Amino acid sequence: MRKLVPVLNVVGFVMALFSLTMAIPIGVALYYDDAGLAAFIDAALLSFGAGAAVYAITRLGQRELKPRDGFLLVSLVWSLLPLIAAAPLLLYFHDAGQPLSLTDAYFEAMSGLTTTGSSVLSGLEYLPRSINVWRCTLVWIGGMGILVMAVAILPMLGVGGSQIFRAETPGPMKDEKLTPRIAGTAKGLYAIYMALSALCLLAYRATGMGWYDAYCHMATTLGLGGFSTRDAGFIDFDSTGVELVSIFFMLLAGINFATHFNAFRARSLRPYWRCPEAKYYVAAVLVTGLVVAFFLYQRGVYGSFWTALRYAMFNTVSIATTTGFSNTDYASWPLFAPLLMLVLSCFATSAGSTGGGIKMIRMVILVKQARREFIRILHPRAINPVTLNGLPVPNKVVFSVLAFILLYWSSLLLMTMAMLFTGLDPLTAFTAVLASLNNVGPGLGEVGPTTTYAVLTDTQTWVCSFAMLLGRLELFTVLVLFTRAFWKK
Repeated sequence: MRKLVPVLNVVGFVMALFSLTMAIPIGVALYYDDAGLAAFIDAALLSFGAGAAVYAITRLGQRELKPRDGFLLVSLVWSLLPLIAAAPLLLYFHDAGQPLSLTDAYFEAMSGLTTTGSSVLSGLEYLPRSINVWRCTLVWIGGMGILVMAVAILPMLGVGGSQIFRAETPGPMKDEKLTPRIAGTAKGLYAIYMALSALCLLAYRATGMGWYDAYCHMATTLGLGGFSTRDAGFIDFDSTGVELVSIFFMLLAGINFATHFNAFRARSLRPYWRCPEAKYYVAAVLVTGLVVAFFLYQRGVYGSFWTALRYAMFNTVSIATTTGFSNTDYASWPLFAPLLMLVLSCFATSAGSTGGGIKMIRMVILVKQARREFIRILHPRAINPVTLNGLPVPNKVVFSVLAFILLYWSSLLLMTMAMLFTGLDPLTAFTAVLASLNNVGPGLGEVGPTTTYAVLTDTQTWVCSFAMLLGRLELFTVLVLFTRAFWKK
């Protein structure tokens, strides 16, 4: 128990820090005089008090975090913050006479913070604006990770941030730093994130969205989360201009933010070309969008190729980047198209982006490793290392990628079997788990783009919540806690 004290100390600080973000929906509630004000004030005071109490009680046990502490801390924080984020939802719906279960409230908050975008709520147009702003703000916060922001502050507390940053950052190449100090790295990433957020907000506003809709959709576009202020989402807007803005910024958010940082620092586009995954990511998404467009046009789903291209490209980019927006009910398309988009979501986005899934860098390494095995079979004595940008990739990274792929498909299979065991139909079970593990949001079947996850039982909902957590923290961070070696001295 003594080992947990320094971890709980940081958890308490993060809880108190996170409660301050409720100032955003409180401000919105005051401005619009909506019914969510009391729920957010009560939730903010409760969570700040709890976090401050944990921090004060454990302060004497504060020390430099060890590598394994980082994994425990990240898993604890990402398990507890959705509980805090769910508090205002529980309070508001209780006061409104429409009680929301803890299971559904936790799922909604987990979906936001993990940038998944699945929802159990309906009638979004009739909710207080503060509730929708909070849901979308959760996606924005989760986009780069609340801990990345905290890492920039932790040195002031005498707690090292390196281990936390390694556990939080998606992708296999976790040792690369953009700046000499880890806090500088976190600040640099957030500066780029906020700059792109401001540009996206203004772009949405320029297309005719009001400030409320523009903010909410900016937050869920940059966070690749997919929450909306309307049940029908982009179907209601029915605007090509809005969709083009969304496509552009979804593509940007799917690129490694370190690449954006390096491009800005160098005042050049060359870092995008030199990035070992950006060109593959963009090519895979755009080519798949064209394939889907041709497929829909040939099948007669749309009478015009340009209409097919509009709907195919928007939904392909949205699903491939694990955002989850939709401007039509693509579940009604022939199964090949939506299934292809979901498969692409497994690996399209870059490591270090706000997207989910396996990540393109792992697929690049996996393909090059497969090619190396073919060469080794034909030329047993040949020296043919896996390389990225001309530099050899250490074997430990290759082995890590292979282990990750094994864990990914094993987790997908086991959780799908668990859903089938509860009586869910195969299409819904598989795509619900796949969408949750990849942090996409909508699946197919009963959890398609025009429906919600409210149809699931409590057990099925908890399975999806756990899948979202696994996907957001990239499997190892969570699953390592279940090994005996982790808890040994």
